Formats: sequence, structure tokens, C-alpha cells
Amino acid sequence: MKGTVHYSTDGELAVLRIDNPPVNPLSSGVRQGLSDGLEKALADDSVKAIVMYGEGRAFIAGADISEFGGKPEGPSLHACLQMMEQSPKIVVAAINGTAFGGGLEVALCADYRVAAPSAPVGLPEVKLGLLPGAGGTQRLPRLIGAEKALAFILSGDPIPGPKAKELGIVDDVIEGDFIKGALDWARQQVAKGAPKRRIRDDSGKAAADRGNDEIFAEARRSAAQKMRGRFAPEMIIQCVEAAVNHDDFDAGMKVEADNFRKCLEHPQREALIHMFFAEREVAKIPDVPKDTPVKPIASAGVVGCGTMGGGITMCFANAGIPVTVLEMDDKALERGLGVIRKNYQRMVDRGRLSADALEKRMGLISGSLDYADFGAADVVVEAVYENLDVKKEVFKKFEAVCKPGAILASNTSGLDLDAMANVTTRPEDVIGMHFFSPANIMRLLEVVRGEKTSKSTIATVMQLGKKLGKVAVLSGNAPGFIGNRMLAGYTRQAGEIILQGATPYQVDKVIGAFGMPMGPFQMHDLVGLDLGWRARKLSGMKPEDVPITARVADKLCELERFGQKNGRGFYIYAEGSRAGQPDPEVVKLVEETSAELGIKRREISDEEVKKRCLYALINEGARILEDGIAIRSCDIDIVYINGYGFPEVTGGPMFWADQQGLSNIYQDILKFREEYGDFWQPAPLLEKLAKEGKTFASL
Repeated sequence: MKGTVHYSTDGELAVLRIDNPPVNPLSSGVRQGLSDGLEKALADDSVKAIVMYGEGRAFIAGADISEFGGKPEGPSLHACLQMMEQSPKIVVAAINGTAFGGGLEVALCADYRVAAPSAPVGLPEVKLGLLPGAGGTQRLPRLIGAEKALAFILSGDPIPGPKAKELGIVDDVIEGDFIKGALDWARQQVAKGAPKRRIRDDSGKAAADRGNDEIFAEARRSAAQKMRGRFAPEMIIQCVEAAVNHDDFDAGMKVEADNFRKCLEHPQREALIHMFFAEREVAKIPDVPKDTPVKPIASAGVVGCGTMGGGITMCFANAGIPVTVLEMDDKALERGLGVIRKNYQRMVDRGRLSADALEKRMGLISGSLDYADFGAADVVVEAVYENLDVKKEVFKKFEAVCKPGAILASNTSGLDLDAMANVTTRPEDVIGMHFFSPANIMRLLEVVRGEKTSKSTIATVMQLGKKLGKVAVLSGNAPGFIGNRMLAGYTRQAGEIILQGATPYQVDKVIGAFGMPMGPFQMHDLVGLDLGWRARKLSGMKPEDVPITARVADKLCELERFGQKNGRGFYIYAEGSRAGQPDPEVVKLVEETSAELGIKRREISDEEVKKRCLYALINEGARILEDGIAIRSCDIDIVYINGYGFPEVTGGPMFWADQQGLSNIYQDILKFREEYGDFWQPAPLLEKLAKEGKTFASL
């Protein structure tokens, strides 16, 4: 059995110390130890109260996921909780550290709860496609009311001890020597004859919410907005409704058990657990050992204070790292710093940041017009126009002013990193740090290793990504890296499909129904149709040489329809609105373009739209794996979920492909090749895995 619980006595207290490093999950040995310890304490007449706490940095960090699906050993968690609740002696949960999921549910079965100020408590099950299955959905509404309980459980986010006390989840916060303080607190309860206090027996707060249907309507509205397409939130809401509507605790527990089983059997659960482990896996670089020396990052520099540069600057300030941001002239610098302040002020207005924190973060940001001010920086990031020659000039300036060992980074979204590194004498310090817009919000950081990037530089930037609050994924240096290389085929297919018979609105609707936050044409409108159009004009490209998939977008630009920025693109936008309305004129323009190109239009099914857009992603993803640009298929999943809005509930494009069956996808791609040509040549890796009956995850 894994884990144990040490039993000792301290005067009239029995002390149960949970020991299952590193985070004390509820493994079989822990459940057995809790059961044995409770039994021993109840048999000892000198014991008046039972106190439990965790060894190390956690109280109990939740269930042991490694035991999911296996044959359970020892007593069940429910049996342990029943012993705690039925104990005639008071039980105090001393939450010394992390109490997540089943750990917090254990604490809710105690009569009293105290917490360390830094101890995070939470019920994160919703993030794994599950719900609290050990009474959390029934006890918490009884303890703090349905509205607060729903907000807490549906967010899945942890809160510290003081906030838990404010909500009513814990009775007290113990400052200083926590274990000594918790034991003294328990002794005080014994001295004053504190009564048993079983949450299951007190339905007062939950019953007070009975008949208040708006609580649940608001929870459903919020879940639909924040967790679109998720199955578990509705199951959680139904459980809390049962807690409110049933005085009988066991009747509510039956609803919880039934809904837990439904979540367990739902495909989203497997996909979300895949994402949970994938986020941890992407941090592991096979040829960069854990003990690789990392460089200290105490200060930073950013070139450019536009949309990307300003967002990157905020990332450093948010992490408490002083940052110098450089612009070409005073006007541009003043404008950029003003936008940063406005972004922070918006957070203050929404209650997400204090006014003091705003000033503290702005105090970490200094503006400059001189590259020499980067002389002491530990890392510098260029965020200038996406042009290789311009970026090479920036790296020459880095070379001239940056101290030895400083990390020289590019925010390029797909240009050749080695070409930038080669204009310096220190290519080992050069790396890609591709942030996603808005950089201060998007979680993904695509870290790009060049041919000569050192292991120390890679390890440092991967660690820095974590400090900046990002999920960092390593990519090899190839055009478009991981994300944008895959995106090219996806957008190409969307462009071909509308010329062959679909409308932009059908394509966007299909992709939206799949779970993407926006379809390809909504995305084009958001980014701006004129960016590609202007680039083609500047390059001197003749109209007949423009790729056919860009013809419609260029025609829209000729009509001064640039997208959201001026209210007209593929869609029409009301002033101040980001929700576009379809335009029959665009459909007419698409049909005219098809005729000009000699393409006979036909009805295209929603299923074909979905397969052609998504299978283009997957086929290119297979090539990226084969080329070694991505280390693992889960790295691609993390990139697409965190950078491109691929729905989390699918587990990412490569996991989703495995679930569809690679053989099925391969056969469809062969049909598409027959009908649409060599673009649909199957990736050799996809063909190999399909024929062998294997998955991307098996690599």
C-alpha cells in the first residue's frame, strides 16, 4: 500500500500525521492509516479530540489519480469519512498546506477546520471533467450556501486560508508555528466543551436557498460562458440543486454518486485528464536534464511597445521582473506606456487588481529610446515587425550592447531563428520566445530552439515561462514552428471550401459547433484582412499570382472591407460590437470568384467541412512529429489548446485524432487526395500508425 498515517498522542489529543510524499494524495495506505488511526483514538478513553494534518507542504492534495480504474485496496474513502463523521469525539482538520479535491472533502467531514495563511484549498475536479465525489457538492452548500458553493466548485480555482475563512469554509487561520497553534486551538475546543458539528446534519443554509431558482440559472449562464461545451458543470449544478432541495443528506449523495459516474464515463473526462498530464509532460526536454544550470533572470528588456511588445512588457512586470521597453521615438513610447497603464486600469476597474498593485507594476517598467539601456538586462526580447531583415538588425544591436550570457530572444511567429542567431557571435544565447496575442493574457509560450541554442538557455527560458505564468512548449526551428505551420493548411482548406460551394458562414458555424471560439473567417476579420493584402502588394505580386484561397479576401480589401477594424470584412459589425452579421454581398462575391476561376460549386456537407479543416491540421501535425519539430504529440495538443482555441474537451488535435481512429482519418485523407490533389498526400507517420493500428500517443 502506498502512503501511511503516523499516530501519536499529545495529552488529550490524538494526532494523525498523513505521510505520502510529495503531496499526500489519498492513496490506499493513507485511507488505511486514517481508518486505523481513528479506530485507535476512539478506543482510547484519555483522548478527547482528534487532530489530523499533513507532513510537508500539503494537507491532502486529492485523490491518487494513478489508482483510477484499478482495483481499490484497503478501506474506501467514503468509509473513512463516515468514521470521521460518526466519531463521538471532535475531529479537527489542521490544513497545513494544499487541500485539494478529496483532501478538502476530508476536511469537510471534520467538526472543525483551521488553516495556515498560505494553505490553498480548492475543489479542482471540474477541470478534469469530474465533480467532487466524496460529498463536496452536498456538504459545501450546507456550510456556506448554494451561491458561494457553486462559484467555488465551478471555478475549480484554489483560494488561500484567509479567503477560505471569509467564505466560511474554515473556522480559523493560525499564524506562526502552525502545528503548535493548531494543537493549542484543538485543546481550547476541548476545554470549552465544543460540541460535535456534523455538516451533513445542518441543512439550514442550503434550505434557505430553496425556491431561489435564479441562483442556479445564473450558475448555468456563467458556466455556458466560461466553460463552453463542458459536461461536468451541469452535473455539478444538479448536485448542488439536490443539496438545496433535499433535507435528506443521503438522497443528495445518491445524486452526487450518479452524476459522478456519468462524468467518469464521459469522453471529456479522459480528454481533460490527458491535458492535465500533458501540461506537466511538456516541461520535460529529453536532452536537457533537470539539473541543467539556469541563468538568473533579474531584469529584462523588450524592443517595441506596440500590441505585442506592450503585452510582453506586462508579462515581465506581472512576474515582478523589472523591464525596460524601447521604442523608436517619444511619441510611440508614450502611446505604448499609456496603453499598458489603461490595460492595468481596466483590471483595477474590474476588481482584479488593486490600485497599489497597478502603481507597483508600472514602477517596474521603464521606457527608453536607446539600446544601450539593455546593457544590464538578463534577457531581451524583440517584438518588432515580422520581417527577417528588420529582426536581424535588432540582433546586431543586441550583440553590441548586451552583457555576456544575456539571453537574446525573438518573438517571431515563424521566421528563421538561426538566421537571427548567425548575425551574433553568441548563437548559444539566442532563442525564440513566441508569445500569443494578447501576450499578457494568453497562456502559451512557444519556445524555439535554434541549431546552436545552449541547453542552459533552453532550461532558463522554460523556467522563465513558468514564472511568467505561461505554459511553455519547446519547438524546433522550422517555418511557422508548431502552431502556425499547422494553421496554414487549416486556413487553406477553409479558403478552398468556400470556392467549391460552402459559404464563409457555414464554415465558421461548423468550426464553432466543434468548439473553437471562432471560425477561420471570423479569425481573419479579427486579425485584419488587409495585413496579407498589403504584404502581397508590397512584394509586387500580380493579381493572377495571388493564391486562389486569398482571392476573396483581397477583393474585400479592394472594397475597403478590412475586418473588425473598420466594421466590414467577411462580416458586418455594428459600431462597438465584435459580433459580426453575415452579408449576402460577400456570398455573391465568393460565387463570382468561383466562376472566374472555373470552379463548379456544389453543396458541401457540414461533416466534410469539419473533416477537411481539422484533418489538414492533423496531417501536418504528423509531419511536425516526424520532422522532430515537436517532441511529443501532447506538445502539439498543448500548443493548439492554449494558443489557438482548440477545445479543451477534445484533448487537443492529436488526442482527438487518436479518439477518431487514425485508420479512419487516413482513409478519408486518401479520398480527399483523389478528389482534391496532392495537398492531401498523407504524412508518412500517419500512414504508418494507421496501418499498424497505433496512435500518436503511442510514440
